[in-house]
Amino acid sequence: MTRVRQLSPDEMTPAQRAVYDAILAGPRAAIGGPFMPWLQSPALADRAQKLGAFVRFDTSLPPRLSELAILVTARHWTAQYEWWAHEPIALKAGLNAGIVAAIKSRQRPRFTAEDEALVYDFASTLHAEHRVDDALYERARTMLGEPAVVELVGILGYYTLVAMTLNVYEMPLPEGESPPLPD
Repeated sequence: MTRVRQLSPDEMTPAQRAVYDAILAGPRAAIGGPFMPWLQSPALADRAQKLGAFVRFDTSLPPRLSELAILVTARHWTAQYEWWAHEPIALKAGLNAGIVAAIKSRQRPRFTAEDEALVYDFASTLHAEHRVDDALYERARTMLGEPAVVELVGILGYYTLVAMTLNVYEMPLPEGESPPLPD
């Protein structure tokens, strides 16, 4: 059961309604996941949803790699809604189903693409150790380029915020959906 009341648009303050309308007008075209809790603070919701739109839709990383980073983050936090929302996007973006299944099982996937192995290693290491060593950083900078490494860190940070919000507020999956991740 969610810890935040789902507001209807008629119940929202003008500031909440402005952010709500902005989210619906953007590339997501729907309100779900962390947005209802964030709307309790319209200023945070506005800034977070703008950052989210950038890291989800406009980074220099191809969707296959950004979705891989998102799934690693969702699994790290056991964020059911985040995994539920992004697993099909990752598969559609070209991420191999075996990679997705391994991450779901908390196993290191077998990669055939070097960039996927790098993103997995970078994301997993940063989540587990709260930093990356010089060798991993240099590998990422060389393979992806400096702007993409900055954006990768942004993706991991933003989706950590999403996961934390989903978990703290116990945001439910859509009716009829079962949690996709084992604890």
